Amino acid sequence: MFFRAGLISLLSVFSAVVALAVKEFIPNDIAFKLGADAVDSVLTIMASSMLAVTTFSLSTIVAAHASVASTATPRATELLLADTTAQTMLSTFIGAFIYSLVGIILLKTGVYGASGRLVLFVVTIFVVTLLVVSLLRWIDFLLQFGRLGETISRVETATRAAMEPRREAPALGAVMLDPDTPLPEGGVAIEARLWGYVQHIDLAGLQECAEANEVDFYLTAWPGARVHRGRPLAVAVGGEVPEEAREALETAVRAAFSLGADRSFDQDPCFGVIVMSEIACRALSPAVNDAGTAIAIIPRVADVIAIWSGHAGQGEVRYPRIHLPAVSIAELFDAFFLPVSRDGAGNAEMQIRMQKALLALAEIGRLDGDFRFVSEALRHSALALERAQAKIDFPHDLERVRRAAEKVRAAVGEAAPA
Repeated sequence: MFFRAGLISLLSVFSAVVALAVKEFIPNDIAFKLGADAVDSVLTIMASSMLAVTTFSLSTIVAAHASVASTATPRATELLLADTTAQTMLSTFIGAFIYSLVGIILLKTGVYGASGRLVLFVVTIFVVTLLVVSLLRWIDFLLQFGRLGETISRVETATRAAMEPRREAPALGAVMLDPDTPLPEGGVAIEARLWGYVQHIDLAGLQECAEANEVDFYLTAWPGARVHRGRPLAVAVGGEVPEEAREALETAVRAAFSLGADRSFDQDPCFGVIVMSEIACRALSPAVNDAGTAIAIIPRVADVIAIWSGHAGQGEVRYPRIHLPAVSIAELFDAFFLPVSRDGAGNAEMQIRMQKALLALAEIGRLDGDFRFVSEALRHSALALERAQAKIDFPHDLERVRRAAEKVRAAVGEAAPA
């Protein structure tokens, strides 16, 4: 924002420099013939209006953040804060305000002169045109900004952006590690010194460090993991690390892990699924009682999870000395279907929609030959049905849910649940 606002505000200084360079080529009376003497009035109007527009825009953005936190989930406000359109608009308004102030000051000090007044007038027309276009875009943007549907779309987009690269590189370009396989013995554990969630891992930096020390790093913490002081981040296995180089090695490894108080969407697709489950669970709460929102979210999440079906196995290995587990399919399914099926256990329509989503995932898994997908879909179908049987009292509604669950099992050739 500072850079954009600075660029626009510097136009007033640019106008003064240009005016000094071309003043010999501009007749003194042409500025008044073209009406450039009105530029100070235009700048005054622009300065007062841009201050009001900026104040109003800030209050609207703050209200939108509060609305998202209350109607969706506080975790989604991170995406609104990072919105480049809002930053561009605010920096444009602030830059125009500063431009107007600087222009007025330079006019009153007589820096411009008659020729400079004409140059300032031309640049001001350009700034006014820019503001008109920006205001029209801003109005269109504010009509959607902070609305629940638009927030859900933002979360879905961020989750897809984190999931799709992981399909071709399940371990982010590192060697895929089975989390159930014991780590090699004799390794040197590098422990965390801080508390927080792993938000990002600099795998390229870890690869350089591993090559310099002739070791392999087996990561025991990955994006989304909660670490604390004393928990190992990675285990260095292979070559002998001299005692005098060990401290530098541990410092380089710790520097590669970005920790924060909250999880991030960047390298953590499971976090996006969790955020969408939070939105659905809030909609299902008795205080909100908006089952339609939860029903609308279920197929969106199923589409996102389906990206992981039949993934490319190991994928391209860009960091051969780094070993990292891939995204857990069970974790993806559990992150959404467990809490939503629990909170919506008594809603037959929502349970049927969930069974349909699980049926789609089972069929996609069978089509791609990914039977882990099939297994997880069957497991969650059975769990959701069990919750529904405990909560739904009306026999007709329960029978509808049973029929939907039977289709899931029938789709993979298994016997229907009792």
